Amino acid sequence: MKYSQATDYALHAMLYLVTSAPDKPVVGVQLLAEKLGVSQTYLSKLMTKLVKAGLIQSSPGANGGYRLKHKQEDISFLDIIRAIEGTASLFECSFNHGTECLIQQVVIDAERQMEQYLESKKIADLANVRKME
Repeated sequence: MKYSQATDYALHAMLYLVTSAPDKPVVGVQLLAEKLGVSQTYLSKLMTKLVKAGLIQSSPGANGGYRLKHKQEDISFLDIIRAIEGTASLFECSFNHGTECLIQQVVIDAERQMEQYLESKKIADLANVRKME
């Protein structure tokens, strides 16, 4: 399984907001794009998805930008991944067996386990590791 590059950028953007800018009221998209080496336009689209998911807030204007909407301890990896990737299953049985498909049952169980793990990992966990380095 593979997550998109957009998810990679979103996770890094969120980590930057948590670790490098906790004392700033907002972080502008230009600064964030420079730090991540990503185009402003592309990053703006990703940040809009994070805003719509309720993970961050945006402030318009010349001094506008983004900030966390919730405590960093409340934001999981799964929250960020779902904001970008959506909630669709990674596997769909091609043979229309429905819920009786044994193969689909195994894959869906694996997805649930992965989701539980990603839900347990908070962006704050990485922020604490980075602060110790």
